[in-house]
This record gives sequence, C-alpha cells and structure tokens, in this order.
Amino acid sequence: MNPSENHSEEAASDFLRRDAEKDLLRFSTAGSIDDGKSTLIGRLLHDSRGVYDDQLAAIRKAARGRPEGETLDLAWITDGLKAEREQGITIDVAYRYFATPRRKFIIADTPGHEQYTRNMATGASTANLAVLLADARLGILPQTRRHAFITALLGVPHLVLAVNKMDLVEYRQEPFDAVCRTFEEFATRLRITDLRFVPISALNGDNVVTRSARMPWYQGPSLLDLLETVYIGGDRNLVDLRFPVQNAFRPDMTFRGYAGTVASGILRPGDEVVALPSMRTTRVKTIVTRDGLHNEAFPPMAVVVTLEDELDVGRGDMLVHRHNLPRIERHFEAMMVWMGDEPLDPGRAYLIKHTTQTTRARLDALRYAVDVQTLNRKPADTLRLNEIGRAVWTTHRPLLFDAYERNRHTGSFIVIDERTNATVAAGMIIEREPAEQLPARMAPAAMPAPVFSPPRRRISPAEREQRWGHRAATVWITGLSGSGKSDVARALERLLFDAGVRPVVLDGEEVRLGLSAELDFSSAGRAEHLRRVAETARLLNESGVLVICAFASPTEDLRRQAAERIGAERFFEVFLDAPVEWCETRDTAGLYRRARAGELRNVAGVHLPYEKPARPDLTIDMPDIGVEAAAARILTGLQERGIVRVTPPVE
Repeated sequence: MNPSENHSEEAASDFLRRDAEKDLLRFSTAGSIDDGKSTLIGRLLHDSRGVYDDQLAAIRKAARGRPEGETLDLAWITDGLKAEREQGITIDVAYRYFATPRRKFIIADTPGHEQYTRNMATGASTANLAVLLADARLGILPQTRRHAFITALLGVPHLVLAVNKMDLVEYRQEPFDAVCRTFEEFATRLRITDLRFVPISALNGDNVVTRSARMPWYQGPSLLDLLETVYIGGDRNLVDLRFPVQNAFRPDMTFRGYAGTVASGILRPGDEVVALPSMRTTRVKTIVTRDGLHNEAFPPMAVVVTLEDELDVGRGDMLVHRHNLPRIERHFEAMMVWMGDEPLDPGRAYLIKHTTQTTRARLDALRYAVDVQTLNRKPADTLRLNEIGRAVWTTHRPLLFDAYERNRHTGSFIVIDERTNATVAAGMIIEREPAEQLPARMAPAAMPAPVFSPPRRRISPAEREQRWGHRAATVWITGLSGSGKSDVARALERLLFDAGVRPVVLDGEEVRLGLSAELDFSSAGRAEHLRRVAETARLLNESGVLVICAFASPTEDLRRQAAERIGAERFFEVFLDAPVEWCETRDTAGLYRRARAGELRNVAGVHLPYEKPARPDLTIDMPDIGVEAAAARILTGLQERGIVRVTPPVE
C-alpha cells in the first residue's frame, strides 16, 4: 500500500469518527397550510448540500412542463408523493436526514391542514425543537395557534417562529414585529421555555442558511445557525434512571440478560437497581451491545443488561435506582390528543401502551376539552378527531411512570382501539392532583344487564314480594369512618329480621377481607370495591332480599354510580351525619390515629374530603341519637317508602 492510500484511509476513518461524535437534533416543522414548510425544508437541504444529485435530477424532470423561468420548487424534495405534488399539499409526515459540519439533523415536515393535526403531533412528539411558520402577510392564524399549543403540550423544549414570505412584504421590519407581538401574547399562556423569532424567505433563501443582506435590521442568526447552535444537552433527563425491559434475552444456559432502550438516566456496572414492580434489589453485572461491553449506558442506547442475581424480570418491567422510583399507579390523569376517526367512547375499554407494556384501561372522567384558539376549557363528554382534553384513566395493571414534564418517555402513552388495533390517542401524564383524589368510575359490566323473560325467570318480583311481605331494596348507609354505619346496619338487620323481613348486611370491613381482598384504598381500588358491592346487592335484590350496605363511599359520584347499577327505585340512601372529631372519639380500631401517623393512606376525613350526599333519602344526626334509635328511624323511612310493611318500634 502506498503512502497516499494509507493517508486516504486515515482521513476517511477520521471523518467517520468525527461524524459519529456529532450530536443529533430532531426538529419538526408546523404551521398553517401554504405557510411554506416544505419549501423551507427543501431550501435547508438544498443550500446546505443535503440533497443528492439524483434527487435534484428527479425534481427537475418532474418540473418539466411548468411555466418557463419559474423557480424550481424545492418543496418537492419533501413532498415525495405524486398525488401530493399535483395537489400542492402535504398530507403525511416526511422525515429527512441531513448533516452539516457542526451537527446532524432529522427533520419531520408535518402537514398544515387542520384534519391532519394528529400527523403534526406525531412529528413533534420526539422533537428537540419545533419550527413553526407564519406568513408575514397573514400573521398568526388559528392553525398556527393550534400547532403552538400542541408543541407546548408535547413538551418540545425549543420553539422557533419563522416568519416566512418576507419577500412579499418587501423585507420590512414592521410586519415581522407585528407577527412576533401577536404570537408572544398568545405564548405567554403556554409552557414554552425557549422561544426564538427569525424572519425568512424560504423561496429566495433569505436567513435560511445564511444571513440576508436584504434585512439589515435583523441582527440574529440565520435559521440554520440557530439549529446548529441551540443547546440541547439539558433536554435529556440524565438524573432519573428508567430502563424499561423489552425482553428477557437468554441465548444459552450461561447468559441471561434483559434487553431494552435506556429511557432516561445513566446505568453503570455495579449500580444497585430495583426491578419494578417486584421491588427486588440487585446490582448491574454487565452492559452489553453488539460492540461488546460498555462502562455505561444512557439515552437512547439500546443495550442488554445482566444482573448479579437471577430475578423474574420480563417485558413491561423496569430497572431503576433504589432511591429514585417512578410512580407505580393504576389511576392517573393525562392530557390527550385524540387521533381516532371515531370519537372517544367513555363506556368502552381501550388498550394503553406505555413504555414496553400494554394493558387494558378505562376512562374514569373526561374533565374538559380545550378550545385551542382561546385556550379556554369547555365541558365535553367525548373527544373527536384532533381534539384535546384532560382525562382520568384507570389501567388493569399498574404503570411505572413519571410526570410528562419531567420525563417525556415514561410520561407518555398511546391509546389503542382493541377492536381495530388502531392508535386513537396520544397522552401526556400530568400530576396536578394526588392520585387518590382523582375521580374514579366503576368498571363497565362485562355484558349488558340481562333482560329476564318469563321462561327464564319463573319467579316474578311480585311473587317474591307477596311471599316475603316486602319489596327488594338496598339500604345504602354512608358516612365517615366512626359514624356508626356498621352498628346501625346490624341493629337495622335485627329489627327487620324480627319483623319477618329477609335482610342481609354487606359491611365494608368484611367485604374487604374477602370479596375485595386484593384491592387497595386508591380511588381506582375504591371504585372497583364498590362496584363489586353494588353488583352483589343487585343480585341479592333480584332474589327478593333486602340488602343493607354499610360503606363510607366518600364521593357523590361513586354513590350515584352504585345507585345506577342497583336501580334508583331500589336504592335507599341513608347519611349518618357526624363531625370527624366526634368520629375519632369512637375510633376503637385506631383508624384515624394510624392515618394521622402516616401508616394508612386515603382515609376520608384525613387525606380525602368526604362529600356529603346532596339529596339522601334520610339524614340522621348521629351525635344526637343512639344506634337503636337510628335503626328505628331507617325502618320508619322504609315503611314510608312502601318497601316494608311492618310496625316499627317506638324510639
């Protein structure tokens, strides 16, 4: 090998090494239709020599037959589909790669039409920076506001407003300043940490790659200079280790590793880690890639991790540092961008894919939708294509998450329609309220309530009522812990039984020991607990039994849902009214004491507010009346309602 060949190989190797060391900036473009997004990207690629000769040749060939002397349309570099070129629109997300001596780039050119907002959200979801275009003549349009709101919602750290078509306003400063002022007023209500403004002409190349002499009043960098120099080192979360396990990897009996992509933080051999959700602790043994062993792993590296101990770790689990855990919850709140062609159906179950696990989920509450023009909230019972709203979800299995503003990877999820397997929404988890204070909804029944026909139900409700001498009903006794619910329920049971009625008591503590033994005291756990109680009461009512339920059921919404499941005509709500101080004096089990000591969570009256019933069938002031008298008063109320026909004892 002669010296010149050796020098050439060294130069090539050095070039590849330096190219590999460049950092990567992902950015998206967005804006209203005809703001010039595709032309801007074409100009960036063309003027930075990011377009291959064969691509230019293909564009020139496609341009044949256009009017003589017309400028080559650089938008065709990204508008690759023939149908799009013919219509002069962009309807898909076009991804392009290019590099300069200072940095590598991946561009997502997203559509401007309102009906393709979901495409714009997809393109911006992984971006470090967003370039939002505005026409210097038209200013800030509704779609510009929509894209700015979604960009902020997705937590894109850097936003550049490129005021395009400055050539059509004679490169004057006044139109540029007017657009910037309007946008700044709107942006003050958004969470944008880094906002820049650049006046450009994508068609002529002014301030795109190089500074323009036609706008001497602008002293800032060109768009490419800004893209090359914006600091993105702080955009990655290198503090919170989150390693979602994609798969357990065991090629032979001598090796057991766990494959995945580092979502955030730094992982090193010897680190003490916790495997979630099992909470088993171990240490990292090695970090392996196709290139061999590594001394550390950081986002977005795809690696295989081996552990010093053999743990049962699989897909959907997560490795984290011992003293830095994510939230482990089934119940959470999120902002959502609805992407499905069919509207959100609150009564249906969906799938949620979060990091590497997929689980069934239900919508507990749609708190509001957002008017993206004004950023005002508006009531909503569904979300339609491209609408944005705030929702509360409950998943079948716990998610291992952080708030989206802290960690974009572990704070985001997608919603999947399990019937079609289509992605119908993107979600960003927020933590504005404790999980135990979020609204919860009872899970929908597995199938519609059965409609009994005479051949199936041989004993009618009327026959049961005639035989037992009373109607089937559910007495739902609610109140704070310590208000006497269980004592009153048992006293009422005795009165009814002695009068010939068929009563059954469902008590909160007893049901927790059996039917709901695996449920926690979170909002979601409480909703499922009461769903089971309500369904049990309904089935007993169908058999002619009078059911007495003694449950705190601290929210009006949960009690309403229970009444709907049981049937309003059968539901008799009794509120035992008592101040929490009085209840604490009767707390023989030490519930309040343990709650105030931090040993118990989600106790109504301590951690959670108790919502008094708005219109109960009966309210009893417990500090002023005894247990037996309270039971007698309920019996009187049942007689007045026509549920039982017995003579109550004198109070």
